[in-house]
Amino acid sequence: MDQPTISARRSLKRKLEQEFHEDRDDRKFPATETEAEADKSCQDLARDIQAQVDILNSSLSSLEADRAAAKRAVHFLSQLAKNEELVNLIVSCGAVPALVMHLQAPPPLRGESSLIPYEHEVEKGSAFTLGLIAVKPEHQQLIVDSGALFHLVELLKRHKSSGNSRAVNGVIRKAADAITNLAHENNVIKTRVRIEGGIPPLVELLECVDVKIQRAAAGALRTLAFKNDENKNQIVECNALPTLILMLQSEDTTIHYEAVGVIGNLVHSSPNIKKEVLLAGALQPVIGLLSCSCSESQREAALLLGQFAAADSDCKVHIVQRGAVRPLIDMLDSPDAQLKEMSTFALGRLAQETHNQAGIAHNGGIMPLLKLLESKNGSLQHNAAFALYGLADNEDNVAELVKVGGVQKLQDGEFIVQATKDCVEKTLKRLEEKIHGRVLKLLLYLMRVAEKSVQRQIALALAHLCASDDRKAIFLDNHGLELLLGLLESGNQRQQHAGAVALYKLATKTTSISLLDAAPLSPTPQVYLGEQYVNNSTLADVTFLVEGKRFYAHRICLLASSDAFRAMFDGGYRERDAKDVEIPNIRWDVFELMMRFIYTGSVDVDIEIAQDLLKAADQYLLEGLKRLCECTIAQDISVENVSLMYELSEGFNARSLMEACILFIFEQFDKMSSKP
Repeated sequence: MDQPTISARRSLKRKLEQEFHEDRDDRKFPATETEAEADKSCQDLARDIQAQVDILNSSLSSLEADRAAAKRAVHFLSQLAKNEELVNLIVSCGAVPALVMHLQAPPPLRGESSLIPYEHEVEKGSAFTLGLIAVKPEHQQLIVDSGALFHLVELLKRHKSSGNSRAVNGVIRKAADAITNLAHENNVIKTRVRIEGGIPPLVELLECVDVKIQRAAAGALRTLAFKNDENKNQIVECNALPTLILMLQSEDTTIHYEAVGVIGNLVHSSPNIKKEVLLAGALQPVIGLLSCSCSESQREAALLLGQFAAADSDCKVHIVQRGAVRPLIDMLDSPDAQLKEMSTFALGRLAQETHNQAGIAHNGGIMPLLKLLESKNGSLQHNAAFALYGLADNEDNVAELVKVGGVQKLQDGEFIVQATKDCVEKTLKRLEEKIHGRVLKLLLYLMRVAEKSVQRQIALALAHLCASDDRKAIFLDNHGLELLLGLLESGNQRQQHAGAVALYKLATKTTSISLLDAAPLSPTPQVYLGEQYVNNSTLADVTFLVEGKRFYAHRICLLASSDAFRAMFDGGYRERDAKDVEIPNIRWDVFELMMRFIYTGSVDVDIEIAQDLLKAADQYLLEGLKRLCECTIAQDISVENVSLMYELSEGFNARSLMEACILFIFEQFDKMSSKP
């Protein structure tokens, strides 16, 4: 998982805001001056900028007047550069080379003392202004090509020759911040900083007594380490890790935030550095940050623990043993979406170890993770799903997942990305594979003794997940079916829906052959006379009178077809010896189709004639024809006619049609429940 670039952007934005507030005290002009100038025409403003640039180009000397003029010009440009819309205009007026020139101290005057007026102030303002300009990526390379990096690196070293004054600390801090802004998301410049020798002094500055310098140096190292392996290696070789780990334990939130960010970028995609960081003792301080007051440090710490957890199984266990699980679970309820995202990421990695899985569940991790499945944030939703996938691998967690309605949440969730949908599907499959043995025994026990709400959740889950061999024990012997049917009588529509879906699932799994798939051609194997003998007088020995018309038939065929015809012609009925048998209650087309089935064993049943043909088939006990009719009618079931179809099935003992009606009602329960 890539470290989110939004962290770097926030860091950069925060730096600029800090600089804005810190520099307000140094202003020599009224605050309204910049606003008044901004209202001028672009042309007038360009002339003003050009005038200040000309002053900078002509004032690189140690004369007090030149230094004062340069300081005013730099300050003027820095105030304008805070408005991002004016940065391009500043650059177009040639400000960058002029500002770079003033990153260095001017040569001392002949015969004068070595003291330079406004020492460090002009360089500080120049570095600050270049940092503001560098926020726009298109100007980063111009600043570097103008030679800024060499001078910025030299400014980082000023504490060695100039002591620990406020002015020196200020210029060092602004130089570090300018390097941060120049290298932001620019790998070429990150490499140039290393080549110019910028990393060793930055690492040295981590031990500076000035907290603001520590923060600025760590911020620069954080940016330089991000996705640049050579920079990472040099930072580690310069022995930065011990100091960074000490900074993790600082009470200053800005310090431990930058420190954990540096370590996170060092560790990212670098297994060897990850090992060195752990050996240097970073694990416990990082876990400690999970409980700090700074949400940004918490987020970075959670991300870092997720990266640590990928190392090996032992590290996963150590993270949990050292107390990370409880604060990570607490983060799941945070209003900060990114904090929740990083927490679920870490928990997902930790949940790949068996004992951790049980520990996370025991500490209350299941419910908040299930709740996060409802998130509209795709990454957060996926991380939660992945963590639950890990937890479902432990048999000790299955009952808890089922009890709290986890199966329903997994089934009913609306998942944003395909990877999450696949993960949820695998989780349900994993749960299904574990519903046996001691897990099933525990669920059945709870289904008998737990609260009614828990019993129902278990019955709902088992309807979807249980093996076919266990259905009788669950739903008949342990009254699971009663629980599902009870949900249909609930006043809660969601419970009614869940019960209907579960019953539909259970019924479809129990029904071995679907009506809509196929219907048998005949109830019993037999030999048929064939199509050519239908209503054929050849060898006919009985005639039916239907709607006043004669229909020729053969007793041997009729006797073999059903018990009704055998009783008619072999029993004591008057039809036994009659040559003509009247059929008063069946239409000709229906009777003709029924006889065609008797002679051939097969017939196409249209929906228009299916109900009348069903009545005839039931009257003459033709089970095969009944099934064909039921199949045709079942395909025409709708919300509007299902009650009539159910009555039809009851009236003519059409069991398959009845089952189809019941399944349809379960499947379309939401629509059905809204009808009177």
